Amino acid sequence: MLDIAEELSRWAGQGRDFAVATVVAVDGSAPRQPGAALAVDRDGTVIGSVSGGCVEGAVYELCERALDGGPAVRERFGYGDDDAFAVGLTCGGAIDVLVAPVRAGDPARAVLATALAAAARGEAAAVARVADGPAELLGHPLLVRPDGSYEGGLGGHPELDRTAAAESRAMLDAGRTGTLTIGAEGARCGRPLTLFVESSVPPPRMIVFGAVDFAAALVRAGKFLGYHVTVCDARPVFTTRARFPEADELVVDWPHRYLATTDVDARTALCVLTHDPKFDVPLLERALRLPVAYVGAMGSRRTHLERNERLREVGVTDEELAGLHSPIGLDLGARSPEETALSIAAEIVAALRGGSGVPLKGAHIPIHHEAGPPPTRVVTSMA
Repeated sequence: MLDIAEELSRWAGQGRDFAVATVVAVDGSAPRQPGAALAVDRDGTVIGSVSGGCVEGAVYELCERALDGGPAVRERFGYGDDDAFAVGLTCGGAIDVLVAPVRAGDPARAVLATALAAAARGEAAAVARVADGPAELLGHPLLVRPDGSYEGGLGGHPELDRTAAAESRAMLDAGRTGTLTIGAEGARCGRPLTLFVESSVPPPRMIVFGAVDFAAALVRAGKFLGYHVTVCDARPVFTTRARFPEADELVVDWPHRYLATTDVDARTALCVLTHDPKFDVPLLERALRLPVAYVGAMGSRRTHLERNERLREVGVTDEELAGLHSPIGLDLGARSPEETALSIAAEIVAALRGGSGVPLKGAHIPIHHEAGPPPTRVVTSMA
């Protein structure tokens, strides 16, 4: 649901009634992951997607029923061998979809409107909703903030809300979306509840060091992937809005000095394109010791080997250098800045998602990898 927060927040602000269908579980191969959502308003306007087209028609009908006074429901859609073209996922998997109405006068509407507005502004927040449990509790929302405060409720049991808020906050801290089960103690009728928790966190950062032509292309690729992109270079003549119109932020400073003062986290990608020892050695000395997701450094194989020696001379250990791979990016035969940016971006995605980077054709590997915690660091160097 939070993946279409901007549009839904606008609908809520306009006073529209709507129904939201959210993927809460995936079994096997499926085109969309948990959190993907589709919404329908009373005029029949549709935004979002839960399956890439496979089951949208059936989900649309469920949303219409919810808007006509129906309760929240959970439905499973999957592949059927008897009729591959009937309602189902012909990709072979199954998805569970939670469909819930958001109507005027519903107490949950105010909670969801607050959550949607926060997500649309890029603020950190989590929404926990009952995805499996007593029918009367399905879809009940709890909004949880980073400081642990919360509003809404899962059915009028304070202890249940406190437990759900604490568990949801832990998922928010990790930037995770998924399910959790609240034990029978405190749950209605002694039955455990399965909650679907969606975390909205600010966009991950991509910091591109070096205001070069390759950087301009990489900025565009980073924005396409949803990163908040910063370009940093010590040379003001090159670090201009005219050269990088799509960058979120331009910083004129020595790269290592800027990295020492800016905030990074386990989702941050650092792309070092300076290709100059006076910039990239002190920068990589610091970058290799940070708990970030990705560090890439541009340079020829000879430059790469010389840089390794310089880094050892300033105290970087072989263990810290062990993750330094060459070349940066996937082997696409890239030549132009745009092709090179695509190569780098593809490697970042593969690193974060656990992909191998090999062609799917002829490879006996899953198309969709299970989401897991991001790696502490992937360090690469370009030939």
